[in-house]
Amino acid sequence: MTMNRFNWHCLLLATTLTLAEPPVASAQWRRSNAGPDWIIPPAFTHDTFVFARVRYRSGRGRSGWGGRGDWRTDWPDAEWNLALRLKQMTSLQVDPEGKVIELTDPELFNYPFIYIVEPGGLVFQQDEVPALREYLLNGGFLMVDDFWGERDWANFHDQIKRVFPNREPEEIPLEHPIFNIVFDLKEKPQIPNVGTGTESQYNGGITWERPDARTPHYKALYDDHGRMMAIICHNTDLGDGWEREGENEFYFREFSEKSAFPLGINIIFYAMTH
Repeated sequence: MTMNRFNWHCLLLATTLTLAEPPVASAQWRRSNAGPDWIIPPAFTHDTFVFARVRYRSGRGRSGWGGRGDWRTDWPDAEWNLALRLKQMTSLQVDPEGKVIELTDPELFNYPFIYIVEPGGLVFQQDEVPALREYLLNGGFLMVDDFWGERDWANFHDQIKRVFPNREPEEIPLEHPIFNIVFDLKEKPQIPNVGTGTESQYNGGITWERPDARTPHYKALYDDHGRMMAIICHNTDLGDGWEREGENEFYFREFSEKSAFPLGINIIFYAMTH
């Protein structure tokens, strides 16, 4: 089974970028987070970027499929705001609603990009392990975000090794195109939650959430042909940079504008073109 949601080459040729300096300077700071305010033209129904968030059945604070599990962190405002910035800054057609999907859903292969948040307490179910493996080996792309410290890393590492026992996440160098394909990032950013980020202007610039999480890491999993199948964003929280952009102007200017949106857009464009 292969990905079938996009005509990748046509989408790439049709996509033009409108760059600003700083990256999101064309975007106003405060937004109501009231939800999407545009409709996809019928002709583009099957050629839109869809932010697909994985709903998983484990994690700290879980309370069933309909409960406030870790998978729901920053949902749905993170998707709404990221979709808005993609729409503002590129000619990419973007689904304003996004999608919530389970790894075992047969429709998973319709979505070439999926997102897992807060995997520090994640435990894949038995049927999710082969489903994720098949998805990634057949062209899918996974973004993992918002987990901090060595304990969270150890848990996620154990889980992803169940999916790929013979593959090891590799640190992505700053020179990699994922850091400059659209916006040229000069460092690997650490994006804190809105509370930590807002406080950082008064405490000497502390942006980590735990003492053992001072250094942000961006790691990748590659297939046998060298294609990046997953980016793992550890000791950083892009999702909060998207979701909480309208709550504090310092946070928006320092983290959402400079790092969270530019890197999010870079990751999406890299996933689409590779």
